[in-house]
Amino acid sequence: MKETFISELRNRLAIPKKIVILPHRNADGDALGSTLALKHFLIQKLHEVRVISPNDYPLFLKWLPGESDILKYTQNPKLVRDTIRKADLIFTLDFNNLNRIEDLKIVVRDAKAEKIMIDHHETPQDYANLKYSDPSMSSTCEMIYKVIKALDKNAFNKEIASCLYTGIMTDTGSFRYPSTTKETHKVISQLIDFGADGSKIHQKIYDSSSYSRLKLLGVTLSNLVKIPELPVAYMTLTQKELDSCNYKKGDTEGFVNYGLTLSSVIFSCIMIENESEGKIKMSFRSQGSFSVNDFARKYFNGGGHNNAAGGMSMESMEKTIVSFKKAIGKVSSQFNKSF
Repeated sequence: MKETFISELRNRLAIPKKIVILPHRNADGDALGSTLALKHFLIQKLHEVRVISPNDYPLFLKWLPGESDILKYTQNPKLVRDTIRKADLIFTLDFNNLNRIEDLKIVVRDAKAEKIMIDHHETPQDYANLKYSDPSMSSTCEMIYKVIKALDKNAFNKEIASCLYTGIMTDTGSFRYPSTTKETHKVISQLIDFGADGSKIHQKIYDSSSYSRLKLLGVTLSNLVKIPELPVAYMTLTQKELDSCNYKKGDTEGFVNYGLTLSSVIFSCIMIENESEGKIKMSFRSQGSFSVNDFARKYFNGGGHNNAAGGMSMESMEKTIVSFKKAIGKVSSQFNKSF
């Protein structure tokens, strides 16, 4: 993190302001954890702060301290637009392209407020007045930890620590992804000292499945396909299968990782149909040096990190599977070098 970023950020926060903090659409643990942690910090400094989410998010994140005060655009669009337009500063956390907030893109782009981006994804868009972008970081929450520490090392409390712990834990796959460094573990140690209860947080995130979610996992695993002679597996879920298991937002979180538990697989994909939006949502995970970020960008209008990315297809499930297999065929020579 550059000293100039902290210096300029400190100047912008020198007097109380109206501040909006935005996570990306379909917010995950890192997006919500970072936005809420920053909110708790800024409120200490007497700023007027609102977290605004483009839409709703999984039930297993709704215990986070301060979550009940989040404004959701899909539930109150007029209030959200008015709040953004009146803001002095807008923080965008855990995304670096305004397309990730979809319907709010134009409202944020045209707002008079200065925009501040803090994010760990690759290829940032040039919309922010002030930017802290570092794809080497495990999570946006680890970046927010560094920001708060630089601004006021005495500001940490249990609420901030719990939010940050959640985001780091979820975005590192419970600290097992290659992005987890010794510095990440040092940060986690500090957050525990500040009051984060790692065991309880893990339980709230991962051990709170509904009966219908476990049924849906069973359906997903029954659809698992291993591509012959390649270290690639994929899973599918149709809208009909989602409906049969009473699908709720967040129910498929983490399902894509099951493909990587096969000893011979280094690339896993899940394709999930969204009939109302007319598209197939795709999630990609890899081990080793094979970049699913490059794969998603080149073939499925997506992106993310080297080992975790997303994409989409506007074709039917059947045609999407065909397109996926064709794309895999084009990159198959890379697999021998990737693990």
